[in-house]
Amino acid sequence: METQAVLQLIESVAAELITPRFRSLADGEVSEKAPGDYVTVADAEAEVALTEALLAAHPGSVVVGEEAVAADASVLDGLAEAEHAWVVDPVDGTRNFVRGSADHAVMVAELRRGETVRAWIHQPQHRASWVAERGAGVWQDGRRLSAPVVPADPADWRGAASRTRWREAVHPPLGPIGQGWWCCGVDYPNLLAGTVDFLVHAPPKPWDHLPGTLMVRELGGEALLLSGERYGPASGGEPLVIGLTREVATTVVGALAV
Repeated sequence: METQAVLQLIESVAAELITPRFRSLADGEVSEKAPGDYVTVADAEAEVALTEALLAAHPGSVVVGEEAVAADASVLDGLAEAEHAWVVDPVDGTRNFVRGSADHAVMVAELRRGETVRAWIHQPQHRASWVAERGAGVWQDGRRLSAPVVPADPADWRGAASRTRWREAVHPPLGPIGQGWWCCGVDYPNLLAGTVDFLVHAPPKPWDHLPGTLMVRELGGEALLLSGERYGPASGGEPLVIGLTREVATTVVGALAV
């Protein structure tokens, strides 16, 4: 599928299966995979629709969806080694979606032999979409993005973190770290826009971070685990730092490791 065709598929699935449930979820259409970890009928139906369409267009490829992995963790096995794979997050920010917040998204990434080559983030309620191709940059609603300017002094960098422990502690030479938007599909676009200069996230899931990290890298940024290792499809178990430049990412990793 051409890049634009995949985006149109994502937009269509969101319009047909996700947006009609926004602020209209019926009793029995919301459950919890774990305390506070919500899943809705929109998540399930959208993932099935995206999976079926991608497999129909690309027979022999592998699709790894968040809800499929929740039902059977073995679905994730071999993602990094697959010749051709997709990761799908049908409703990123489900907690926001359930609470009636517009800050949710649909995210898809395409992998070839363990490398992310294309990525899509679509925010249905904000009517905004981001698309990236490896080596070809990042585009928002048809407009190519440029890298935001990062302040010279780390104390002036603006950061957002997913965990309270990072927000409450002091991490010289960084200034205060604020709270993210409880949704990678909103966090990453805000990073791309320069609203923040770095993100700190709990141990990453591939459907949450492969789309956004490709986009950040296409603008000259970097994504590192707290060990300093470069983040990729096979990574897991460590928190993740994403910076608008490699210097930002390495400086934040060093500050948090102290």
